[in-house]
Amino acid sequence: MPYARSTRSPKWMIGTVTLRLCLILLVSTQCLPQPEIRSVAGIVTDKRGNSLPGAVVEIEDTATLAVSSYITGKDGRYHFAELLTEVDYILKAKYRDYWSKPRTLSKFSSKEHSTIDLVIPID
Repeated sequence: MPYARSTRSPKWMIGTVTLRLCLILLVSTQCLPQPEIRSVAGIVTDKRGNSLPGAVVEIEDTATLAVSSYITGKDGRYHFAELLTEVDYILKAKYRDYWSKPRTLSKFSSKEHSTIDLVIPID
């Protein structure tokens, strides 16, 4: 029997292999667990419950020790989003020379949106 030459070119084979590898890669990345995120919000007040505009709220990632801050508006509210669920965060607020007690947003909290109000010990 005479030798039969394939009509398919090597370029076609490379394209097929590349396409298959891309599909495998796409499917496998979809199977990886995506990090879950959450948020925390609250209000900064004095001991009487009056909101404190211009207070600085700090949130510290206990895994990396990175600190982010937020300056409250007229209503004394703050908000932090896109926080990882597997990390503890420590929140505290400063108004003038006074600090609130630190509060922890625990990694064991299952809430997607948590509320933590912070109190500055001034009258």
